[in-house]
Amino acid sequence: MSDSRYDPNEKSLFEAPPLAEQERMVEAILFASPEPVSVREMQDRMPHGSDATEALAYLQRRYEGRGVHLVKVGNAWAFRTAPDLGFLMQKETVELRKLSRAAIETLAIIAYHQPVTRAEIEEIRGVAVSRGTIDQLLEMEWIRLGRRRMTPGRPVTFIVTEGFLDHFGLESARDLPGIKELRSAGLLDNRPMPGAEDDEGDMIGQSELFEEE
Repeated sequence: MSDSRYDPNEKSLFEAPPLAEQERMVEAILFASPEPVSVREMQDRMPHGSDATEALAYLQRRYEGRGVHLVKVGNAWAFRTAPDLGFLMQKETVELRKLSRAAIETLAIIAYHQPVTRAEIEEIRGVAVSRGTIDQLLEMEWIRLGRRRMTPGRPVTFIVTEGFLDHFGLESARDLPGIKELRSAGLLDNRPMPGAEDDEGDMIGQSELFEEE
């Protein structure tokens, strides 16, 4: 039984489209998709012999300095407004409801300790995590279920999603948002979070989870 999956080293029976045409194909796929698209998805849609990775590299350089940039979101790619032009989109954005302090803390723990179980979240926070908090983050599609722990009871774990990364313009969870980004996104007000304030009014303690290293 033969394997029909694409092998970039396999000699194609048909000549691949010119690279410029492959760039146009990748550009069209990304513009038409409401969600970030993986290289594998692009490769599957393009003619045999195409190289989506190479086309992406050329396309990314072509959009440097433009009003939109080609950016990597997790393992996928998408067009996004240039960071310095974000203010132009303010009237078109939908205001998201603010997260509760419990949700902010829970989200931070998941992002920094993923994959993490509910019991581990509670151990780190020092208080119980309500089902409503987890449900809210799941409903926002900012977290999802990960693999079960191979421990007694096989508890489920939680990890952040590409939607979470996309919202904050992150390539991976290694580059997490700071407290200022959360406030500017309207997800956190200026009231102190649990802990003590420093001289500039920024919180220490739980808020440090969102500070850059």
